[in-house]
Amino acid sequence: MEGFAHSPLTLLILQLIVIIGVSRLIGRGARWLGQPLVIAEVVAGIVLGPSLLGWLAPGAMEVLFPQSSMGILKMLSQVGLILFMFLIGLELDPKLLKGRGHASVAISHTSIVVPFALGAGAAALWLYKALAEPSVSFSSFVLFMGVAMSITAFPVLARILTERRLMQSRVGAIAITCAAVDDVTGWCLLAFVVSIVRASDFTHAAWTTLFTLLYITFMLLVVRPFLARLGARVASRDGLTQNVVAATLILLLASSWATEFIGIHALFGAFMLGAIIPKEGGLAESLAEKLEDVAVVLLLPVFFAYSGLRTQIGLLNSSEAWLTCGAIILLACLGKFGGSAVAARLTGMRWREAGAVGILMNTRGLMELIVLNIGLDLGVISPKLFTMMVVMALVTTFLTTPLLRWIYPFEQMAKDRLVPTVESTPPTASPAFTLMMCVSHGNAGAGMVTLAHALTGVDKEAAHLYALHLIPSSERASFHLRHEAQPPSESALAPLLERAGRLSLAVRPLSFVSTDPGTDICRTAEAKQASLILLGWHKPLLSQTRLGGTVHEVMQEARSAVAVFVDRGLSNVRRVLVPFMGSSHDRAALGLARRLLRNADAEVTVLHVTSPESPKRASAQVEELFPEAGKQVSFKVVQHEAPEEAALQEAARGYDLVIVGAGQEWGLDDRRWGLYRERIIQESPVSLLVVRHPAPVVEQAAATEEEGLRATNGTMA
Repeated sequence: MEGFAHSPLTLLILQLIVIIGVSRLIGRGARWLGQPLVIAEVVAGIVLGPSLLGWLAPGAMEVLFPQSSMGILKMLSQVGLILFMFLIGLELDPKLLKGRGHASVAISHTSIVVPFALGAGAAALWLYKALAEPSVSFSSFVLFMGVAMSITAFPVLARILTERRLMQSRVGAIAITCAAVDDVTGWCLLAFVVSIVRASDFTHAAWTTLFTLLYITFMLLVVRPFLARLGARVASRDGLTQNVVAATLILLLASSWATEFIGIHALFGAFMLGAIIPKEGGLAESLAEKLEDVAVVLLLPVFFAYSGLRTQIGLLNSSEAWLTCGAIILLACLGKFGGSAVAARLTGMRWREAGAVGILMNTRGLMELIVLNIGLDLGVISPKLFTMMVVMALVTTFLTTPLLRWIYPFEQMAKDRLVPTVESTPPTASPAFTLMMCVSHGNAGAGMVTLAHALTGVDKEAAHLYALHLIPSSERASFHLRHEAQPPSESALAPLLERAGRLSLAVRPLSFVSTDPGTDICRTAEAKQASLILLGWHKPLLSQTRLGGTVHEVMQEARSAVAVFVDRGLSNVRRVLVPFMGSSHDRAALGLARRLLRNADAEVTVLHVTSPESPKRASAQVEELFPEAGKQVSFKVVQHEAPEEAALQEAARGYDLVIVGAGQEWGLDDRRWGLYRERIIQESPVSLLVVRHPAPVVEQAAATEEEGLRATNGTMA
């Protein structure tokens, strides 16, 4: 380990591996708790710093993060912050600041003024004497504490609004507008405070103000029109080329250099350039996609680690220090939550809505950490106060999600939508058959439409068809604004809708961002009174089971019948095989086969696999459960010790579709994960439909089975 100290590059690579690995590992726990990734990254930084690693294993910390490497980490973190602030500016659409009415203006101003006044007041009356360094001027300390208390985390807020599907609600519209105003105002105030701290006298401050105004004027009158022409060229020609990316990065670095040279910090220049880039034409979105992963995944965790190395929880070594920290948290919540909630109530919002706005505005996250590091670098705040403020940022961000769930529950949220969505649309009269197709990607839809056409027919009966596409959530702010500030992208549904149009099927698309696909599928199916949920499948990365993960969750929780469709080129449904052993899931498979017989004129073969002990009784059950007669229905009874082997042998005889019940007898346990090999899925030569009935599996008596059949017929009819 000693050799690392003599190789800065080797040490830096090792530090990056540890930082990214620990951040993502803790991030898994944060996501499980429903918390933003920023919580995990801040905690990861603290874990790697003197607060935990330095306390438990000081030798290991000294080897991994020696003092000599702090300069490199600091510069790397600053580069990451410059890119990140540029991205924040890119996502700040000026449209968010227009047309939101007087309510947003009043709430946004109050959400800045009240916490600023409380922070500045507490600094002037108490914190300056107790925690400020003697060399720090009174005005600098007071102004900085006011700014630090008034920050709202715009990226974290956008993510929370998206995952709660609040962006299109009144609460979400007001909150995102206020956060955008807070972002712009907060950074302007911070630039002003930094200029005061850095100015040695009044003359220097005057020159800083003058150059700042000249810089802003130049950016708005010269750079912005140039970027507008560049954006138009990108939209009309070859898209985002490497030359365009290089030119943008040069402008970014030049803008950051200019503001650092002027004395208002490099981050303001990065934010300014991102904010003035036109959001139309795709330039901003393309730049975000190019730069976001490198900035957020690689460089930003370095900033969190660097912040964690500067956070020393051990400095809070007395009850007085912890009481002071608690008072700061209370003041922060009182200013942001109280000010925003009261202002929202005075503009006419109900207390529940106003409380939700207040909770959202109290989110600080990464933006607060950036401000605090600037203050520590400038020497305005001490390491002890820095630690207290970091704890405050963590607590206020952590409380946002659970408090929002409590004050503004899902049921209330659905009533307050600005636009109707899946959950808020009241169901109409119960249709004869409602099919919800869950589409994960564009290639999954064609076979589902073929199957839906066969199940519903065209003119024979009324049917409601839905295509649901759940967009996996992302930590990217650009992702949340792109998918919620405008109608959801239907690119994954396009092939399905196109094929449905050719078959004259009326399919209603549904699409939204989801962090819990299993729950959202079940909830949507319940809202739409789905008779059948049709899922696709994916080959898992590590395990063998195809019925695990989200499929397992839906099968366990859904109140509707669930069918997992394994598409192997289904183009028509003429010959259908139904392996049968008598379970309620097998009965559900027969229900679907009946629909195919009636609506698609399919030929159905029921293959009853029996054990050598009771063949006659089994044959009688099959005839009783499927009484249709004629050339379209045939029965086969075979004795076989391995039912799945018998089903596979029969499936190889030229069928279009095999419909099989989910159950242990077919080797189709819906396990969450594992090494269990579902042979019938893997080796079936034709398309397969694995059906699970929502009722409990009961196979004890003929009377109970008959009741299950009636329930199945009611569901599938």
